[in-house]
Amino acid sequence: MEKQIINTTKAPAPIGPYNQAIKAGSMLFVSGQIALHPETNELVKTDIMAETHQVMQNLKNILAEAGMSFADVVKATIFITDMNTFSDINEVYGKYFTGNFPARETVQVAALPKGVNVEISVIACQ
Repeated sequence: MEKQIINTTKAPAPIGPYNQAIKAGSMLFVSGQIALHPETNELVKTDIMAETHQVMQNLKNILAEAGMSFADVVKATIFITDMNTFSDINEVYGKYFTGNFPARETVQVAALPKGVNVEISVIACQ
């Protein structure tokens, strides 16, 4: 099976030795996204909802570059630094799906890259 590297300027460039996403057959594996604004390379950290919205926009743009959308997402992983913010994150996250939600887990972690509060990765399939 051949793999295809997916990158777009509409999402932040990787900050390490990885790609935004890899397409393998009909599966798309999107690397964890944080709230970096792709045009300014600045973190969006005004509040947890704005931060989550930027993360979801980054994911949306990577999915689009691969010819997919949130309707194709089958699995999501959410990493957060404070479980008390889960309801706000969940509220924003839920607005990007129109039903048939993907499988998901949410994990509280001690820290995330660049001191962000939320990171989300997804797997999509067509």
